[in-house]
Amino acid sequence: MDATFKPRDTRETCEAVKWAVAEEQPLEIVGTRSKQALGRPVQAAQVLDLSGLSGIVAYEPDELVLTLKAGTPIAEVEALVASSGQELSFEPMDYGPLLGQESGKGTIGGVLAANLAGPRRIKYGAARDHILGMEAVSGRGEVFNSGGKVVKNVTGYDLPRALCGSWGTLAVATTVTVKVNPRPETSATLALAGLTDTQAIEAMCMAMGSSAEVSGAAHLPSGRQGEGALTVLRLEGFATSVEYRFDSLGKVLAGLGSAERIEEAASQKLWGDIRDCAPIASGQDPVWRISVAPTVGAKLVEALQALFAVEAYYDWSGGLVWLKCLDGVLHDTEVRSVIAQCGGGHATLVRADASKRSSVPVFQPQPAPLAALAKRLKHQFDPIGILNPGRMTAGV
Repeated sequence: MDATFKPRDTRETCEAVKWAVAEEQPLEIVGTRSKQALGRPVQAAQVLDLSGLSGIVAYEPDELVLTLKAGTPIAEVEALVASSGQELSFEPMDYGPLLGQESGKGTIGGVLAANLAGPRRIKYGAARDHILGMEAVSGRGEVFNSGGKVVKNVTGYDLPRALCGSWGTLAVATTVTVKVNPRPETSATLALAGLTDTQAIEAMCMAMGSSAEVSGAAHLPSGRQGEGALTVLRLEGFATSVEYRFDSLGKVLAGLGSAERIEEAASQKLWGDIRDCAPIASGQDPVWRISVAPTVGAKLVEALQALFAVEAYYDWSGGLVWLKCLDGVLHDTEVRSVIAQCGGGHATLVRADASKRSSVPVFQPQPAPLAALAKRLKHQFDPIGILNPGRMTAGV
């Protein structure tokens, strides 16, 4: 008989997992299901619903530390820290618009499970770089605490960071502690119009190598609702500093065209769209998230355009390519072949129906030694495969 467990605390979560272990019944781990269509379909009839694990445990703005339950909506978290003039600097993206759902439904547990990050990753890192501690239940039905309310964690394994990006296949987080940062006083975006993809990569790399402290570097090619190509570089901080760095960066990039300024309100809207994949979110065509060296991003897109119709844009100074297959075909073989030809990288299928996500590797296949290590890690945390089986790799 299929069952849904909805624990209210760590003890009840542990009891549910222990039951699953005893009965050898795999569990699908969910929160608000905002990312359920990401990854391979889970091979489990029973559901562990963490949406009841919601709420702030402790918030210490002066210490830049926030402890909360894993099912707390990320929108609630961002509103709370914003009320104290702070932010989650890793800028977690919202997959809702891309997956055909309403925005703002994700939870902090889902953010960590997917190790999300937005355009600021080039400056502040991803979710795993901001987690300080975690209480979780392993696939053995054992509760463990790791990390703490300090930035530096030097004793033993850094388990919270290891669990970030594991998509709920190693342990079930129940409470997490993250660090927050002061919100910038203001922001502005320097925009260069009409650059080719190659020129845009050059501009973004020059900007990242300058002293301007760029916190976002993206390129939107022409063809977006009739708009021309736009290369955008975000500057944040104190108003006087932003002014100085904007002028300085304009001089660095003077040879690539005339720079225009996008002021704070419009800048925030632009970067929110870039973060949440709005430029290619419409429709149902397959979408790939491809991570490569920034200098080869344009080369990769050009090679794929020669094989099939694509729509793409660049983030992380060209190191992150969001690519839509306009003919509705996955093209997984071509995508991964071209990545290898361009020096290597990672491709994740982030939008496709369940049957297609079951038929191909959704995540980048790992080299044999790394795959063996991942399998051993899974066995240590979840020896009989109770948690989200098959979510990342078939049969694991």
